[in-house]
Order: sequence, then C-alpha cells, then structure tokens
Amino acid sequence: MLLQGKKALIFGVANTRSIAYGISAAFKREGAELAFSYAGEAIEKRVLPIAEELGGVFTFPCDVTSDEQIAKAVDIVREQWGTIDILVHSVAYAAREDLQHRYLDTSRAGFHLAMDISAYSLPALCHAFEPLFNPGASVLAMTYYGSEKVIPNYNVMGVAKAALEASVRYLAVDLGASGVRINAISSGPIKTLAASGISDFRTILGRIEESAPLHRNVTIENVGNTAVYLASDYAAAVTGEVLHVDCGYNILGF
Repeated sequence: MLLQGKKALIFGVANTRSIAYGISAAFKREGAELAFSYAGEAIEKRVLPIAEELGGVFTFPCDVTSDEQIAKAVDIVREQWGTIDILVHSVAYAAREDLQHRYLDTSRAGFHLAMDISAYSLPALCHAFEPLFNPGASVLAMTYYGSEKVIPNYNVMGVAKAALEASVRYLAVDLGASGVRINAISSGPIKTLAASGISDFRTILGRIEESAPLHRNVTIENVGNTAVYLASDYAAAVTGEVLHVDCGYNILGF
C-alpha cells in the first residue's frame, strides 16, 4: 500500500460525492490514517458518518476564515498525532449571486469572501501546520480549469483559483526548504455540492463528453488515485505543479 503509516488531514469533505471523499477513500485503500475537519454543526453532521465509514481517527472543527480556529485545530492534531504527512485542501466558496451575474458585477464583499475561503486558506493552513509536517510531507490543493480560461458563470471563483495556483508555486519554495511538497490537482467538472452553485453546469459536463480526448467526464475515484500518487513517495521529486485530471480537455485549442 502506497500510503501505509502516513497520517492525512482532510479539509473539505461535504458528502460522499465530494472530491475530498474520493481522495479520502483512495487514501484509506492505500493504508493512510485519516482525520477530518468540519466547519459548523451542519457540516459536522455530514462529516461524522463519513469519518466512521472511512475509519477516521478523529474529527475536529475548523472554520478556515478564523485564525483562532485554525490554531485550535493545530493543537488538536498535535495532541492526537504529533506530526502529519499529508494535508488535503479541498475548500472553496463564493456567494451564489457572484456566480450568476457578470464577473464585472462582483461586489467587494463577494470578492473578499471568495478569496479568503478559496485561496488564502491554503497558505493560512500551511503556515499553521508547518511545525507538524514530517520531512517528505505532501500538501494537495484542488483547483479547476476556470483559473486558466474563462468558464461561463465561474466568475470570481476562477480568479480565486488562479490565486490558489499561484500560491502553490510560492509555497513550494517556502515549504521545500524543509522537504515538504505541495501540488494542485485541476480536476475536470464533477457533480458535487460545490458545483451545484454554478449555473448551466450540465452544459459544461456535456461539452467535456463531446470534446475531451477521452470523451468522458472524470470521477472522484480518478482524482483520488491521482492524489494517492502525489501524496506518495513516487512523487518525491514533484512540487509546485498543477496536474490536470480532466480527460485531456485542457490540451485543446478550441
């Protein structure tokens, strides 16, 4: 098993259809120990059954917009495990109204919210958990092609994902000094809770099936298997990368 004995923190599981769930299931299959965060009681009710199903060692509250909660999460993880080997950042949010109108109409508050949760939370978590990373640890962030090209109705989230990807590159240098790697997975569109906020999402799925070289959409299992690779020793020399898992759609020029 590729992740035997490794301890993985998972931020962002929402339900059994989420990308973070696919990653967590793949990690469990490969022998990793898992711990799950949740933000608020509503999310906790969803996370607890998933943690039980996947043999999670513990769960802990963490609202990534709160430095205080992040610090408390570090204390909990330190007490439970001492150190960690993997951190999965699958956290993103934008106000629904900012995904339904023109990007030009994004409010200052909406821009700040999307950037705070979807982008700044990555360096915030890396900074807080840096003392707990074992040598050779791996950080994984989730992104999407809307960071590179204009995707209808993705709007401010595309801008936030672009910032997230830039952060991955800068963090690769900062964390690399202690042997810690960080990469992003740019998944093709998947029917997740987060995707439900994007208008006309079915059209996007149809376009992938029609145009992508593999003529199909990706699954959370596809993303989970790629995450296993990036978190394993097989990717020991890979950092600062954005790896596309989108059935080849990103290579097209039309």
